[in-house]
Amino acid sequence: MKQFLRGGTILWVVFRYGLDSLLLDSFQKPWLRAVSRVLSVGRKLDAPRGQRLREALEQLGPIFVKFGQVLSTRRDLLPPDMADELARLQDRVPPFDPDIAIATIERAFRRPVEEVFTSFDRVPVASASIAQVHFATLRDRHGQEREVAVKVLRPGMLPVIEKDLSLMRMMAGWVENLSADGKRLKPREVVAEFDNYLHDELDLVREAANAAQLRRNMQGLDLVLIPEIFWDFCHPEVMVMQRMTGVPISQIERLREAGVDIPQLARDGVTIFFTQVFRDGFFHADMHPGNIQVSLEPATFGRYISLDFGIVGTLTEVDKEYLAQNFVAFFRRDYKRVAELHIESGWVPPGTRVNDLESAIRAVCEPYFDRPLKEISLGMVLMRLFQTSRRFHVEIQPQLVLLQKTLLNIEGLGRELDPELDLWSTAKPFLEKWMLEQMGPQRLWRELRAEAPHYAKLVPELPRLLYGYLQQRPNTESQSALRELLEAQKRTNRLLQSLIYGGAGFVLGLLAMQLFLRIRVF
Repeated sequence: MKQFLRGGTILWVVFRYGLDSLLLDSFQKPWLRAVSRVLSVGRKLDAPRGQRLREALEQLGPIFVKFGQVLSTRRDLLPPDMADELARLQDRVPPFDPDIAIATIERAFRRPVEEVFTSFDRVPVASASIAQVHFATLRDRHGQEREVAVKVLRPGMLPVIEKDLSLMRMMAGWVENLSADGKRLKPREVVAEFDNYLHDELDLVREAANAAQLRRNMQGLDLVLIPEIFWDFCHPEVMVMQRMTGVPISQIERLREAGVDIPQLARDGVTIFFTQVFRDGFFHADMHPGNIQVSLEPATFGRYISLDFGIVGTLTEVDKEYLAQNFVAFFRRDYKRVAELHIESGWVPPGTRVNDLESAIRAVCEPYFDRPLKEISLGMVLMRLFQTSRRFHVEIQPQLVLLQKTLLNIEGLGRELDPELDLWSTAKPFLEKWMLEQMGPQRLWRELRAEAPHYAKLVPELPRLLYGYLQQRPNTESQSALRELLEAQKRTNRLLQSLIYGGAGFVLGLLAMQLFLRIRVF
């Protein structure tokens, strides 16, 4: 019943803000436009369409706001007025009462806010779907005053998210049971992945841990700044971190006037993304412009500033290696290898003909090579790949949904910064270097170093373990084979000893003979 009530609420909001009219007006059929005009009778829809869309998403809650944030990064897919309004969802969602924020802080730290901070700005500097941020001054454990940003969780988020997730699970069940592609698309698993990420966002201690991990990973890269976390002042509902000063990356003209090399900034963004994905397997998965700034400080001029770490993606070694091989083969236009990798990974049925899949992938990808980003729509590429995947029964991989979302964000950001950017040539050298490191002697050395403590502990125990094993009843073929192997090893050892002793005796004999001859001469 709760699911149906929530569904009814969504339909009411859609009707109230005239989103049904926006959808029907987008079609070219005259009769659909006529239906739109009939449905609009009696409704006051004076506000601009972009504003109505934004306000509807805000009213529907955090999941829909997240959807709007993703859309806002794709100005190539939206009219300018709608893209501008949706951009407000990145950090300008209506804030909640600062008294509630202060009450949350005092409940978390069990003392008045004046005892925690020497100053606290009641007006939030940013407000998003899950939390809002206030600037403050903190006296740390060493007595030094630090400028900090205080992130406070928006109250009442869990029940709203649970309702929406429950509705999504129900709809995923319908898709899986009723759609011909239900099993292949794995809608239940995709919703389960989404569930995990949203619940992680509601725990600010987890977000602080994500920030700390990314900060460690990125220290040697010198391309991105990540705020320091003050662990003494972190709670599931409150997080205190270093205050970062920068210009939002969406303000491109301001950055250009300050002397920032915008094309280099775009290339650095690609490097950061591929480093996080393929080197670390741990990447920022909410990279919309509201979470990215650029430093203008002399010591860090032109570096990215990354914020909001509630959603991060992780990849296993298997995922990283498979994706990297696909990318490298793609950049080399080796479509046959791409097809083989899909079959080897089990993403397509084993009986799939390599030549057919190769031809389909070539038809999708080849038209987009050697073109600047302004002439490429990754969204269109993904759509055509989706159509191809349906034909060849490619199974959707839920663990890669966040990566696909982040790729769309990265492309949208790169398009805004430098439309002439060649995404493929920028990424290709990095991936080829990474593959060389993964397949070459460096990987072997890393794995040996990682396993060295285990081997150091195991080697002294081998004689005892072997002795205990041999004391068991010799009633199996493996034990007999082991005994034969040990006997052969003993024979080999005796032979080696004989050779060594014989060789030593021969050498000593020669020396003795030379000494005897010298004595006779004298």
